[in-house]
Amino acid sequence: MSSITKLRIATRKSQLAMWQAEYVRDRLMAAHSGLEVELVPLSTKGDKILDTPLSKIGGKGLFVKELEDAMLDGRADIAVHSMKDVPMHFPEGLGLSVI
Repeated sequence: MSSITKLRIATRKSQLAMWQAEYVRDRLMAAHSGLEVELVPLSTKGDKILDTPLSKIGGKGLFVKELEDAMLDGRADIAVHSMKDVPMHFPEGLGLSVI
């Protein structure tokens, strides 16, 4: 069985999101000697729309679609995100793990 040596974490570019992803990265690297962890910062639609209430244009999913796409197309292995913005339904092929 091969072991993972590199892990890519999708995250939003906001200060809080980057802190959360860096925290997870640091814990993973401390627990798994030799693991390389790369952050993949992304801008989401929710980050770009600043003049309209988010509830009127898509709600929670506006902050995760780009992260989901990055995992589905192979640019990222996992995503770190605040649960408050995660929708109840996930695209096929994705699941939820909580730390």
